[in-house]
Amino acid sequence: MEQKANTFLETEGVGKLMAKYAVPCVISLLVAALYNIVDQIFIANADYLGSYGNAANTAVFPLTVAALAVAVMIGDGCCAFVSISLGAGKKDAAHKSIGSAVLLCVVSSLVFTALYLVFQEPILTLFGGRVNEQTFYHAKEYFFWIAVGMPFYMFGQTLNPIIRSDGSPKFAMSSTLAGALVNIILDPIFIFVFRWGMMGAALATVLGQILTAALSLWYLRHMKAVELNRESFRFHSPFAKKYLPLGVCSFLSQISLVMAMAAIQNMTLKYGALDPVFGQEQYAQIPIAVLGIVMKFFQIVISIAVGLAAGCIPVVGYNVGAGRKDRARALFACLLAAEAIVGAVALLIVELFPRQLIGGFGAANESAYYTEYAVKCFRVYLSMTVLATVNKGTFIYLQSLGKAFASTAISMAREVLFGVGFALLLPLWFGLDGVLYSMPVSDLLTFAICVVVIRYVYQALGREEKQADRA
Repeated sequence: MEQKANTFLETEGVGKLMAKYAVPCVISLLVAALYNIVDQIFIANADYLGSYGNAANTAVFPLTVAALAVAVMIGDGCCAFVSISLGAGKKDAAHKSIGSAVLLCVVSSLVFTALYLVFQEPILTLFGGRVNEQTFYHAKEYFFWIAVGMPFYMFGQTLNPIIRSDGSPKFAMSSTLAGALVNIILDPIFIFVFRWGMMGAALATVLGQILTAALSLWYLRHMKAVELNRESFRFHSPFAKKYLPLGVCSFLSQISLVMAMAAIQNMTLKYGALDPVFGQEQYAQIPIAVLGIVMKFFQIVISIAVGLAAGCIPVVGYNVGAGRKDRARALFACLLAAEAIVGAVALLIVELFPRQLIGGFGAANESAYYTEYAVKCFRVYLSMTVLATVNKGTFIYLQSLGKAFASTAISMAREVLFGVGFALLLPLWFGLDGVLYSMPVSDLLTFAICVVVIRYVYQALGREEKQADRA
């Protein structure tokens, strides 16, 4: 057997390792989340775009998430498999799985771009882009350029977890951060100085994604624990069959989110048209625009939750591969506590400062209905954020243990059975408010399932630890 790499993952303190890996991962995901929300902030404050541009951005957002779903399936699955392989001293499996994952990412990203460009209008219609003529115009403009940049976006998102699995979480963070800084710098120039509108917002985003992809490509030639060669960059199906299932949970959590957003946005469109205020042409885009803003804030919160858990994947995977179940158990307890704290802080913010939050998204330029609906949306839609963060941490931790089926089943229950189901059913009785109730109800029911799973996993790891001690 080959000599192990990254042996410090088996010896350093659990808390120290969690901070070392999770913090850069959190920052990386936060930066990725900020790509879209930064666009939305600048769009909202441009007097010639406003809530129409925001509604357009909201319609396009799920399509970015759909591409992300495939990228994280490949990247997170490969990350978990590589970490377990390195923990077991199997470097050959590690380098072949990485090369295969890169090839798979490139091909799938080109397919996404082609599909998005060919079926632009029907896809945007599906996600509420036709709420009115002006919103649809902006949505098409923004979506075209986002679709063109999709290969760079997916490449960067796929490589990010793979780079972390190689023992370089700081580089993974820095590459994403560099791209985000480009976006933040260029957004105000393109939108306010050049007045390029939605095209300018999209171009700023794509140029940032190109930089992240370029840095990720550079790292592939300078990996530390894994040495890549020509043989690596072939589609090695035996390894793909092993790492893709480990990324299925990540895929389903993202793609089911797309399904939930499609249901929520269409129900918002349908029942907003029946509302005495939002049924008027000049206010029709407000519910979708506001919902998009609230969902972006939640994406920031959930990015922290996912980052905490995903950052633990290399550590957990390595220790499971090395037979150290005691360390995996200790890390699980630390993770759940951290997730609950993140959710509690977010809940305080949305309940106490909703007006300040919406104020950053052009509320001063909009009608009073815009602010009133936003306050309600923040307070109701995100009222179970504490449970949502704990749920998300549980899904991903199960994935890092190699329990792909359990992780996938709970994630699907949350996003599809509850998320889509309640988004479609509750508006039948509560109208537009029913859309808002769907989120907290889904998180509450999912948490009830997670409590049972958390107890079982924690006890199972304890039993395995005792068996290892007796052996």
